[in-house]
Parts: sequence; C-alpha cells; structure tokens
Amino acid sequence: MQHSATDWLALSLLPGVGAARIAELAASDPPWPHGWLAALPRSAAQALRLCLEHPAQSPLAARLATEREWLDASPDRHLLHPDHPAWPEALSQIADPPPVLWAQGDLDALEAPRLAMVGTRRPTREGTGNAAGFARRLAERGWCVVSGMALGIDGIAQQAALDAEGRSVAVLGCGVDVIYPARHRRLHERLCGPGGLLLSEHPPGTRARAGFFPRRNRLITGLSRGVLVVEAAERSGSLVSARLAVEQGREVFALPGSIHNPQARGCLHLIREGAALVRDLDDILAELTQWSAAPVMNRCAPQAAPDADPVLAWLSDTPTPVDALVDLSGLAVSDCQRRLLALELEGRASQAAGGWVRLPTSPGPC
Repeated sequence: MQHSATDWLALSLLPGVGAARIAELAASDPPWPHGWLAALPRSAAQALRLCLEHPAQSPLAARLATEREWLDASPDRHLLHPDHPAWPEALSQIADPPPVLWAQGDLDALEAPRLAMVGTRRPTREGTGNAAGFARRLAERGWCVVSGMALGIDGIAQQAALDAEGRSVAVLGCGVDVIYPARHRRLHERLCGPGGLLLSEHPPGTRARAGFFPRRNRLITGLSRGVLVVEAAERSGSLVSARLAVEQGREVFALPGSIHNPQARGCLHLIREGAALVRDLDDILAELTQWSAAPVMNRCAPQAAPDADPVLAWLSDTPTPVDALVDLSGLAVSDCQRRLLALELEGRASQAAGGWVRLPTSPGPC
C-alpha cells in the first residue's frame, strides 16, 4: 500500500519510534491508518490518533503544518520517502533506512551511479590532490560523489566534482538549511544548485549534534555502491564508514600511503583487513563491474536522443543488473522489467550472466 508524503512525514515525527522500528512496520505493510495505530507503541499511536481525529489539538499536526510550509516555500525543496519516485532504492536495502529524507537541490543528482568519498579533516597535500583528482575523474565518467560536506577530504571531493560540472550529494548531520561547518557556506550554496543535492533525515532547522554524525554515515555508505577512503588516521570516523559499508554489502576501497604518514595508517589498516587497494579510477570501476555501463564511459556509444528509451540508454556490452537499472533510470522495478522484456523482443537487449546488455546495431561513425 502506498502512503502519501504527509503519512510518511507524520510517521517520521512520532515520539519514541526510531527508523529501524518504522522500517520493520513498513515491511509488514499494515493498512493506513488503523493497522499502524494497532502496531505502533502506545505513545506514538496516541499522538497519531490525536493528529488524525482532532488535528486542532495535536502538537503533531502543528509540526506537520510547519514542515509543509517549509517545503512549499521553494521548488528545490523536497520530502523523499519510499513511495516517492526519486527515493534511492539503495537505502531500502540497509537495516535501518530513514522513513523520510529532507532534500534541497537538484534531484537529478540521484540518477547517476554513486560512490562515497570520505577521509580525514586534516589531509596532507598529497591527500588533497588525490581527493580532488579522483572526484574530478568520477564526475567526468558520469558518477556522483557522495560525502558529508565535512572539512578536509569530504568537502574537497565534493567541490572538485561540482567544478567538473558533475554531480554530488551531501548527507548532513543537521537540517539541510543549516550550514555546518560554517566555513562551507559557499559549498552549501553550490550543493543547492545544478548537479548538487543536500540530504538529511533531520527536519529543517535541526542543529548539528555529535550523536547525529555516526548515523549520518550509514546513509552516505547506504546511498553508494562503494566507499573510497582517501586518507584516514588509525582512529578515524572514516573507518567507521568503512565498517558500515561492509555491513551493508558495499565495496570498500582505500588509497595506500607512506607508512611514515599518520594520515595513511587508517587506509593501510583497511587494506590489510581486505579493502581493495586503489591506484587509479579503473581499479574502482573494475570492482564495480555492474556500474561500468554508464553511457558516458562508452565514448563510442551513439548519443541518445532526448526521447531515447530510459532503460536502453543505460545499457552497453557490459552486463548491468536490474537493480542498477532501476536506480539509474528512476523507473519502478515492474516498469523496468517490462521495458527490458520489450527491448528483448525488439532485439535491442538481451539477458546475460550478471545482468542485461545492449545488443549491437549497425555501426556508427565512431
């Protein structure tokens, strides 16, 4: 059963109910609202019932009105939820997805394949250059850089991706309208523009708090197919992100560094523990084979017309799984499968080991 944005917003604001509990209840798909009222903890059920039956007396109804007012004030403000067409399905695979995501900026940033980039807040000159270089090349190859807009590697990577006219998503440990850290005011502004997107599970106006950032990290990795750790000390939040990525079934990549550099020890530890050692971007893309079909990477592929098939445009001679095509095309799973079947009947696509491929047509000028 699909729920409206207001339903999801109300659930996200209920007292005493965390993201994991809401995800668990949503998986059982209780009817709205009576099934939810029966399944919710007592205090949350009472708050929801009061909101539905006597909204004028409900603090929850007042909060809903306030948040809706913020959303309606600008066309670049959005409330993403599992029934929203732009909801990143990758988040539905993690243990405790947020019930909603507050978004400000360009939702098209979510259409590209995504890689998280994280690292120390005090990078060396080499680390700074590596972060900018990898982010720029990712942008040029059609990837979106996901990070946390923090000082150091995070901000450097996101700035470089936008400088390359690419895409970047920042997941914040505060409201999307709160600039934290304050030194990143300009980056915050850029992430609200073309190619950029700010996301948070916290409502607008929420101030940054230390306890929000570890949970923020699960969303950075959960949104992404893998995480690249550029530089990190032995006791670093980036290593927490790497652990979360492993728990979520994401790939972990690390750049090696000198054994004499304290900011490289975290990466060396990750490599010793099994993270993929990275020398250049192709090392990452070789591991993430299901994403190597991004059309910008195939320079000989014919340019798609504006009305080109939304699924065929993401296929090449490298197999791409259905879940990847759903994320890239923005279609529902059932719509994507129907399109693939139609393309197969038309002789334009075929199923192969590991996913779907585009069948060759008459050669072009390339």
